[in-house]
Amino acid sequence: MISLIFLFFLSLSFTSNGQFFDESKNYEGSSDLVNLEYHMGPVISSPETSLYIIWYGKWNPTHQSTIRDFIYSVSSPARYPSVYDWWKTVMLYRDQTGSNITRTLDLSGEFHDSTYSHGSHLSRFSVQSIIRTAVANKLPLNALDGLYLVLTSDDVEMQEFCRAICGFHYFTFSTIVGATVPYVWVGNSRKQCPEMCAYPFAQPKPFPGSGFVGREKMKPPNGEVGVDGMISVIAHELAEVSSNPMLNGWYGGEDAMAPTEIADLCLGVYGSGGGGGYMGSVYKDRWRNVYNVNGVRGRKYLIQWVWDLTRNRCFGPNAMN
Repeated sequence: MISLIFLFFLSLSFTSNGQFFDESKNYEGSSDLVNLEYHMGPVISSPETSLYIIWYGKWNPTHQSTIRDFIYSVSSPARYPSVYDWWKTVMLYRDQTGSNITRTLDLSGEFHDSTYSHGSHLSRFSVQSIIRTAVANKLPLNALDGLYLVLTSDDVEMQEFCRAICGFHYFTFSTIVGATVPYVWVGNSRKQCPEMCAYPFAQPKPFPGSGFVGREKMKPPNGEVGVDGMISVIAHELAEVSSNPMLNGWYGGEDAMAPTEIADLCLGVYGSGGGGGYMGSVYKDRWRNVYNVNGVRGRKYLIQWVWDLTRNRCFGPNAMN
């Protein structure tokens, strides 16, 4: 689960593509803060996992295409450093049978819930009802290798959205949906809290007398603050649901209902030098859009690093060391 801690205090530095690198201390996470452990539960390890998107609310087709391309990029090689290379770090995690996290996320179906079938004010629990509606109308109920991604438009309010969460993952109850399957919810923060859930593409407003000085807003790589912010949260949640789908897989801390997961350990780290309030070294393209990985069809994205088991630190393919 992605929380809002640290999102107010991030700064940015650029590599050779961006002409600037902030030589801050290279924190890049710390295993001393939280002891990441395996709790003997499953990971999402099917050789090919079927991902189903539920578009809840009114969506711009161009924005949908940007998000689809990110999903395609997870399993499709592109120019290095790529989303595909980023996913290889996630794939290092395995279950007690020795099976690694899935190599392929296959976009196997979509459902457009443009009528807001469960209203525009949602609770966490109502996400399961949204999945039930999608299954009843179009999508298969895939309890074997299915993963459901519920994305809500920028006019939909979610319980604790902007106050405590930007996205979360969980699993359905068979009494509601008919089977136990993992799912992810992410909301579009464009209208509600871009300064929290779409940072650094939007900036928090300084409190009077706080002494906080806002930094330059960064240009989103696909031109849309809300959607580019969503994609970073989607990446975060896909990494965590894959490594901890039933809340008994990979996480740190004592509370399985409030775990510190493999992306939580790297919250706010997007490149070398990241941590302790620094995003790290990332890139700028010719239009000064900020990114750290390449996707399919010429797309670029800014997504957060995850904890690397072999290096015992946060890592991404744009690392400089």
